[in-house]
Amino acid sequence: MKIFDKFRKLEIDCSLLGLEQSENFVEYYCTPKNAKIFAASGIDGIHYCTVRQFGEIIFAVSPMNFGDCVHPIARNFEDLLRLLLHCGDIAALEQCYAWDEEQYKAFLIDCPVTEEQQAVLDEIKNKYGLEPIENSFAYVKKLQAEFDLSQIPYNEDYYDPEMNAAAPEAPIEWAVYYDGGFWTKHSRSRAGTEILINKYFQWGSQTLYVPAVYSCSKGIVVDICVKVEALQLQSYFDKWMPLLQCEDRMSAAQREQAERENPLDSDFVAKLEVNGNELVQQHGCAISWLPEAFIPEEIAIDNENKLILEHYGMDADCGWSVHRLSFAWKTKHKPNVKSINLKLEQRPVSIEGPHLKNPKIGDTVDVIHPLTGEKHILTVREYEKNTLDFKRTELSDYDFPKHHTVMTYTLTPDLPDGKFRVCDCLRNDSPVYVGAQSPDGSSAIGIIGGADGPTAVMLSASGKNESHIACSALHFEPTDNVEWKTVFREKLCADIQVDLM
Repeated sequence: MKIFDKFRKLEIDCSLLGLEQSENFVEYYCTPKNAKIFAASGIDGIHYCTVRQFGEIIFAVSPMNFGDCVHPIARNFEDLLRLLLHCGDIAALEQCYAWDEEQYKAFLIDCPVTEEQQAVLDEIKNKYGLEPIENSFAYVKKLQAEFDLSQIPYNEDYYDPEMNAAAPEAPIEWAVYYDGGFWTKHSRSRAGTEILINKYFQWGSQTLYVPAVYSCSKGIVVDICVKVEALQLQSYFDKWMPLLQCEDRMSAAQREQAERENPLDSDFVAKLEVNGNELVQQHGCAISWLPEAFIPEEIAIDNENKLILEHYGMDADCGWSVHRLSFAWKTKHKPNVKSINLKLEQRPVSIEGPHLKNPKIGDTVDVIHPLTGEKHILTVREYEKNTLDFKRTELSDYDFPKHHTVMTYTLTPDLPDGKFRVCDCLRNDSPVYVGAQSPDGSSAIGIIGGADGPTAVMLSASGKNESHIACSALHFEPTDNVEWKTVFREKLCADIQVDLM
């Protein structure tokens, strides 16, 4: 803006043209972010500025035009002066966005240039050797038609309904922080530097995509995206949606199978090496994206999640599971990233085997491993009813179930810890509210096993196959009918390593 700098040095008084100069201009709720104000009209807070992102383009800012406050009026300061030489008053340029050509011409006729204004215009023309832009209306309209107003950045006040009666929804700025999730703002920390990866690879039947990593002061953030084709989603919905809509009618086995087959439910452990150093994961979160074709009309599209797809150029007609993981640096200071190696390990999934109903001591059951085909023999060693005897303390208003059955068994050949378990097909009975504390001041304080039933316990058996203990669900009344299910825990995919850079 060399001509603008020269203009200020010459100190031409343009207040008669609607351009008042000042050392301290007031910013309003609608003043663009990174704006440099150079003049104001002195009426209704109207002011004129450039915006850093758009170079020399001149903008008119009209705070009283709620919802339609900012418009470009000239490509640079020289053009602004040439436009003024034609129309005589910047008010014509400021209001041009709302007029057609006839209204614009009517304004010029109704508000002719005064002698005082013409003297200022002559001074501008003579000192700069400028000629007027004869069709100022066409010039401004063309500029405004070509300019995308949605790209103008605003401060927080613009999106505050108390400051702006026509406040739109604030746009989401793309920034990735080490300590954040997907949309968490961190005013005290600096966003990570994006390093483009753009790596697709196959893992078993899944297609994975690592679009980028982010180098932060504390560590590195990795986005891992799992792609699900629309046909795969449709197959899952056709099979499970009728049952999921009445989930209370689903058996525990059906719920487990539905969760296991959910193509958007990717459960894995990620390990990362940067410059040959294995890093420790400290944070992790995930979101899912369903294509619009799978979302009921009454449910709004999640535009925040859609922004991820738009930023990375991912296909919105597919399903996606996006995992954001943060790994801490090994070094004291942020290193220069030269190589990145990613290792993925699938967490074991539950695969149900045969059931046992009311077994007796000495009973044996052939259990075939669903993946290896190996036969294991489960032998019932002990089987008895039992009652939990809790000391009572704080939960005085509730009564808890305590009757259960304990089974001790061996498995031949045995499997490593965590690879096999036996549990009740039923869930624990829910606690019952009983009101005031009993006279002895007691109340139950816990239930073993958790929501999906009890866990197995291993006991040493003098070098032979280890004995395992399984506890049934807890009930208020003793029961003679317990149906046990065998469950294998296995990975369905081998581990994979991928060089990202």
